[in-house]
Amino acid sequence: MPKLAANLHYMFDEVPFLDRFAMAAHAGFKAVEFQVPYDWPVEALVERLQHYSLKMVLCDTKPGDWNGGEHGIAALPGREQEFRRDLETTVTYCRAMGCDCVHAIAGVIKPGENRQAAEDVFVENLRYAAQRLGEHGITAVIEPINGGRDLIRGGEAYTTYGMAGFFLNHVRDALRIIERVNNPNLRLHLDFYHLQLTNRWESGRNASSNDRCDQAHSNRRRAGPQRTRRRRNPLSVSFRSNGQTRLPGLVGCEYKPLRSTQEGLGWAKRYGIGTSS
Repeated sequence: MPKLAANLHYMFDEVPFLDRFAMAAHAGFKAVEFQVPYDWPVEALVERLQHYSLKMVLCDTKPGDWNGGEHGIAALPGREQEFRRDLETTVTYCRAMGCDCVHAIAGVIKPGENRQAAEDVFVENLRYAAQRLGEHGITAVIEPINGGRDLIRGGEAYTTYGMAGFFLNHVRDALRIIERVNNPNLRLHLDFYHLQLTNRWESGRNASSNDRCDQAHSNRRRAGPQRTRRRRNPLSVSFRSNGQTRLPGLVGCEYKPLRSTQEGLGWAKRYGIGTSS
């Protein structure tokens, strides 16, 4: 039986953020994730996680000037000290929340900037992050994100169709960077939605034992794991017919429901989600 985590930036957005923990638990989720916890006091997040018996499974490093379009600073030359300083805030939040996986978000590279210099900075920051997070039992991951789309207009502040100009777009590049870092505490965060837009899906052959917190999105609209006439749901590639999953770790549900979140959870009922807990 796959273990599903609700992304609270995307799901249950019909209510204010701090009310979404209750809705996720009521729907049957045992785990949640959200990219950017830093806008809320950590005590408020811990109280809700504990009250609703929810496991926090993933967050990002601090995004820099999100509203200014940075979307992370791990690959930005000249920001190395800021990245290390901010990482301590991430460690503090993760230890309090019991979160054991962190996406070191790369950031946006402007046209004409030196990509090799950015990759070298990214590698060095990842070496530091993998070591530092590992000291606290926290896994570091990197995620290829499509650079051809941008924020979801009218959606939650941290919801996106993609990130225009994002540094890391392809699985092949992520795997090369992981090899350069050469630390077993750095793994691949495989996002099916972005994979559809940037890579050819090959029946799960891109997955390996080095993958962590694999994310289940659905289709090019990012509207939920739905089967269409033209395109097979990528979840069918990942989940065996008997409910087992070929991919290790949790599967994150990071999509923007077309209607209310509860109405769109029919796909998850076979996994114990979508009914009152």
